[in-house]
Amino acid sequence: MAQQERAVRTRNALIESAAELFSKDGFDVVSLSTISTRAGVSNGALHFHFASKAALTAAVWEAAAQRLRQITHEGAARGQAAGSGGPLQVLVDTTHALLRGLRHDVILRAGFDLSESPVPVPGADLRRRWQAWVESLLVQAAREGALARDVAPQDAAHAVVAATVGFGALGSRNAQWLSQSMLTRFWALLLPRLAAEPTLKELVASGRRREGTAPPEAVAPLHRAVSRQSA
Repeated sequence: MAQQERAVRTRNALIESAAELFSKDGFDVVSLSTISTRAGVSNGALHFHFASKAALTAAVWEAAAQRLRQITHEGAARGQAAGSGGPLQVLVDTTHALLRGLRHDVILRAGFDLSESPVPVPGADLRRRWQAWVESLLVQAAREGALARDVAPQDAAHAVVAATVGFGALGSRNAQWLSQSMLTRFWALLLPRLAAEPTLKELVASGRRREGTAPPEAVAPLHRAVSRQSA
C-alpha cells in the first residue's frame, strides 16, 4: 500500500510540475528532463509513469478537464438548490468559480493553455468544452424566457467564453484580471443587455455566496441599469 501511495504521489507531482512549466514556459519548449527535475524525481521514474511527453500532456489535460467538470457540476447543483436567478445566475456564479480556479489552480490554467497549443492529444480542447456548457445553459435560459428576446444563446455564449478565457490568459501576467471585481464589472455591463427585465432584477453580478446571499453593493449596478432602461 505504501508503495502504491508513493507511486500516486509521484505521478501527481509529475502532472503538477508539467502543468506549472507548460503554463509558465509553453508546451513546445519544456522537456521531460526539466519536468522530472522540477518534480524531484528521476527520468526513469517519469518514464515509468509516462511513456512520452504526449502521454504526460494527456494526463495534464485530463486532470484539468476533471477540475472543469467539477466546477460546472457544482455550479449547476448550487443553482438547483438556490433557485433564484435561474440559469443566468448559475452562469454568473460558475464563471466566478472558474476564475477562482484559474487564479489558484495551475493544472486548470495549463488545461486552457493547452487548448490553444498544437498538442498531440485528440479532443483536448478545454475551451470548447467550456463553450458547450455555457451555450447549453444559455439555451436553457432562453427556453425559460430569461434572455432578452433579441439575444441568441450562441452569440451570448461567444461573448461569455471570449471574456472568461481572455481574463484567464491576461491573468497569467496580471492577477487583477482574475479578480472578483473585474468579473463583477463585466457582468454588471453585460447582464442588462443579456437578461429579460424580470430576471435581471434577481441577478447578482458578483455571484451568490454559497449560502445564497450576496453583499448589497454587488446588486446595485444591475438595479441602476434597469432604472435607465425603464426611463
